[in-house]
Amino acid sequence: ERRVDPQIVVGLLVDRGGFRLEIGCFEGLTAETTTILPIIRQFKERHHLEHMVVVADAGMLSAGNLRELDEAGFGFIVGSRTTKAPIDLASHFRWHGDAFTDEQVIDTITPKTTRTIENGPATKAEPVWHRDEHPRSWRAVWAFSAKRSARDAKTLTAQENRARAVVDGEKAARTPRFVTLKGDATVLDEAALARARRLAGLKGYVSNIPATLMSAREVISSYHDLWHVEQSFRLSKTDLAARPMHVHTQDTIEAHLTLVFTALAVVRETQARAGLGIRSIVRQLRPLRSATIAINGTQQTFPPQINPEQKAILDAIHRPRTQALSD
Repeated sequence: ERRVDPQIVVGLLVDRGGFRLEIGCFEGLTAETTTILPIIRQFKERHHLEHMVVVADAGMLSAGNLRELDEAGFGFIVGSRTTKAPIDLASHFRWHGDAFTDEQVIDTITPKTTRTIENGPATKAEPVWHRDEHPRSWRAVWAFSAKRSARDAKTLTAQENRARAVVDGEKAARTPRFVTLKGDATVLDEAALARARRLAGLKGYVSNIPATLMSAREVISSYHDLWHVEQSFRLSKTDLAARPMHVHTQDTIEAHLTLVFTALAVVRETQARAGLGIRSIVRQLRPLRSATIAINGTQQTFPPQINPEQKAILDAIHRPRTQALSD
C-alpha cells in the first residue's frame, strides 16, 4: 500500500503465468529490496530446487541483491535503468551513432559498479558476456522499439513544454524534469534533454545467464511476463479484499494472508480453465440460485436455470486441464 507507514510489507512469488508460489510478510518498516531473497530461499529450500531464474523489476533489486542472488546460485533477469545505456552501448554509439532499427537487440555487458567498466568503445564488436572473462560485469541486453521511441518522444516533448513554461514564468516555479537552477534563475537543462532524446526507444535488461543457455530475445520475453506479478497484486488488493486489514497480531495477519492467497490460487486456476477474467466469471454465475421448498414434510429442490454461456463456463471449470498452471 502506497503509504508512509504501511502495516506490513508482503512478498509474493509467482510463476510466469501469475500462479502464486510463495508468500511472506514483513514488518511495515522493511525495505522492499530486502524481502526478495528470504522469499526465494524459503521457496527453494521447501521444494529442494537446484536451478531457479528470478525475474524482477529494477526497483526491487540493488547491486547487493544481484550479487547475493548470483552467489546463492540463482539466475536473474532484471530491468535496467535507461541512464545506464550510454555506458553499456558506448561501442554502438561510437561506431553507429544514434542509429537503431526497429526491434534491434544488442547483447553486451554492463559493469557491476560504476568503477569497474570492462566494456569500451575501442572495439566495434560487442563483448559476449562470460562469467570468467568478465568477473566485474553482468550480461546486458538492450532492445530498441520504434513504437516505444514514439511514445518516449511524446512524453519528453510534454516534459520539455512543462519545463519551458516554468522557465518562462508561465507556471508556478517548481522543479519538473529538465529544469535546473543557475544562480537565482531557472533554466532549461538542454544537455539532459538531449541525452534523454538520444535514448528514446531503448529498454535494457540485466542478467547473469549466459547466451549459450538463453538467447537475448528469450531474456526479453521472460521479463515481459512480469506483468502477471502486478496483476496478481491487483487481484489480491481489490477482488480478494486483501486490504484494508482489521487484524493486528502476527498470527491473525498471516491467517488473513493465507486465506487471500489461497483464493488467488483458485482464481488463477479458474481463469485459466474458463479463459475469462474472474470478474466476468463471477458476474455471469452469481445470479444462479437453487431453491429448496418444504411442503407437508417433503422437500423439493429446484435447480437454477442455466443458459448456454453459463454452462460453458461451469463445464470448463469442472474439466481438469492437461497441465496444471503451476507446472
